[in-house]
Amino acid sequence: MTTPIHEYALLGDTERAALVSRHGAVDWLCLPRFDSPACFASLLGTDDHGRWFLGPVEEATATRSYREHSFVLDTVHETATGRVRVTDLMPFGDDRADLVRIVEGLDGEVEMDHEWVVRTGYGAVLPWVSRVEDETGTEVIRAIAGPDMFVLRGDRLPEPEDHHHRDRFTVKAGERYDFSMTWVPSWSEVPGALDIDSRLEDTVRHFDDWADRHEHQGRYREAVTRSLLVLRLLTDELRGGIVAAPTTSLPEDIGGSRNWDYRYCWLRDASLTLEALLGCGYVEETKLWRNWLVRAVAGDPADLQIMYAVDGARELPERELDHLPGYEGSRPVRVGNGAVGQKQSDVLGEVMIALDRARKLGVEESDESWAVQKALVDDLADHWDQTDHGLWEVRGEARHFTHSRVMVWAAFDRAVKGVEEDGHDGDVERWRELRDTVHAEVCERGYDAERGTFTQHYDTREVDAALLLLPTVGFLPADDERVKGTVKAVEEDLMKDGFLVRYRTSSGVDGLDGEENPFLACSFWLAESYARVGRIDDAHALMDRLLGVANDLGLLSEEYDPSTQRLVGNFPQAFSHLALVQAADAIVEAERAAGRG
Repeated sequence: MTTPIHEYALLGDTERAALVSRHGAVDWLCLPRFDSPACFASLLGTDDHGRWFLGPVEEATATRSYREHSFVLDTVHETATGRVRVTDLMPFGDDRADLVRIVEGLDGEVEMDHEWVVRTGYGAVLPWVSRVEDETGTEVIRAIAGPDMFVLRGDRLPEPEDHHHRDRFTVKAGERYDFSMTWVPSWSEVPGALDIDSRLEDTVRHFDDWADRHEHQGRYREAVTRSLLVLRLLTDELRGGIVAAPTTSLPEDIGGSRNWDYRYCWLRDASLTLEALLGCGYVEETKLWRNWLVRAVAGDPADLQIMYAVDGARELPERELDHLPGYEGSRPVRVGNGAVGQKQSDVLGEVMIALDRARKLGVEESDESWAVQKALVDDLADHWDQTDHGLWEVRGEARHFTHSRVMVWAAFDRAVKGVEEDGHDGDVERWRELRDTVHAEVCERGYDAERGTFTQHYDTREVDAALLLLPTVGFLPADDERVKGTVKAVEEDLMKDGFLVRYRTSSGVDGLDGEENPFLACSFWLAESYARVGRIDDAHALMDRLLGVANDLGLLSEEYDPSTQRLVGNFPQAFSHLALVQAADAIVEAERAAGRG
């Protein structure tokens, strides 16, 4: 039986991540980094495609929580005979790729199942598995395939059985069993054992200390804290890239084909993540991403992509994995992302906004980083009037999407500010003229005066949830009647059972079959819009509704299906969590302005 998406917890160490179910199955893990092939891929297939199960044999109830503000997960299983705690973590702060699982008896006794099934190539490759000794003479299980070595060690080692490794043992109150799996290159020596207790303490302390630094104060502080932590975990500590999600092909529509690989670094998503972090006082983190950006986009500005691999690589060819049946039969399963070749004119605007805000908060611009921005803006100035595929990466016809045009305006606007306010050099006269030209064009061609709303693109009367972002980037003030009219039209046209969809798929604009569910980030944008236009009570009501669909650990996926009341889409999703943070910030600001905070 497929595990519902909301039943998963996130583990990670800021270079890689795993999903573990409430009942003890690690069903998704890519090693050695976020966008590597999965060695546990049963999330998108069957147990034979790789998983690591550690849980009670008998029926049990499970309660779980993260330890402090970390991603160290404690799950307490209670059976008719006793209680046992399983602690799962990926230790932070060393050069290793480890997954640790600790079993502790709390009351009575509990019989446990242990099954380790490792596969490479997203479950397609059966490795060579053998028992070997490490340098201390300790017996471990080693699995090798191509460039990958996986080493399982523990107080009890499972036995081979039909290409699986299985064990069954009883844990009594006061007993403890430690297990760990380590990835290293296949040409390496078998790695030594971890000091598990010290690594656990260090991991909890690191994330707890980081969470304590943020400045957000308000009734949603706890949700903001967990969301910021998710954004932190999805930021590669070594390379600086920020991935959109740690998963691929979790469907937007169960059984449908809208299944995409989000384990890459979108310039837009990363820029918005930085804005959310900056808004809560995390300034230093900007430097890591800015340096990644400079490396990733180095070269001809005309070659700018909308996304890159975690290390800045450009080649992300999309292909389908026919050997995987997909989550609840949702096919195809895709790796890579064909949208990498799209033109999306909004991307540079998001980058310029984030870097402008960083400068305003004291992040010193390097000569190289400003030179890159200047070159990109100059290139935009030569091609600013072209059509694109928009924020939502439609696979239909390229158009003049209104949101994209607004973000073109934002790119020129922040470039002008870089010269006028921050003292950098650049062709400011040309940028200023183009900024004003684009603003006038959007207000004329992207606005439906009869209905009193901005439109999705220049050739339609349809609206798009992305239009809610116009005041947030400074294009128009929130109290402008055109903004208020747009908020009203989005509410009327795109609300589905109390949540917003991105746009009407019936218009055929995205070139895809099937329907999709409400997109959580859009609903958070609406809550932010409510706050900005003074509808604070409506903002709170929508925020409370949105937080109510998060799972018990505060994690959100990309979309929500109100008809089945379940999270859908890739999980957890940076876009959803960063939009939560920004909405909560806007509500605090609105309450202060209204004398309510």
